[in-house]
Amino acid sequence: QVQLVESGGGLVQAGGSLRLSCAASGRTFSSYVVGWFRQAPGKGREFVAAVTYSGDSTYYTDSVRGRFTISRDNAKNTLYLQMNGLKPDDTAVYYCAADLTYNGGVPTVGYWGQGTQVTVFS
Repeated sequence: QVQLVESGGGLVQAGGSLRLSCAASGRTFSSYVVGWFRQAPGKGREFVAAVTYSGDSTYYTDSVRGRFTISRDNAKNTLYLQMNGLKPDDTAVYYCAADLTYNGGVPTVGYWGQGTQVTVFS
């Protein structure tokens, strides 16, 4: 069982930066692939980024590649998302996810955080 708590969201001007954090409880954090999803108003939840168990491999959706960086600190049971060059289209509720797998190209998530709002204004 893993509980996830996000922080770091807020209001930022376009071009600015934010760093999201996700604190995980439980001693099994390092055994999960973890990642970030987001949900914009009126849209479905979409994959943003993921990182494997030791942090060796990372994956990004095309719209954030080169601007966002996902990382994890297993000693601190914490997941991060550094977001640079933010755009109004990045406005969404960002969710931390653990036990992330892909089945036929469809992501499935074992555990979700409660979400943190990111609002980017121009």
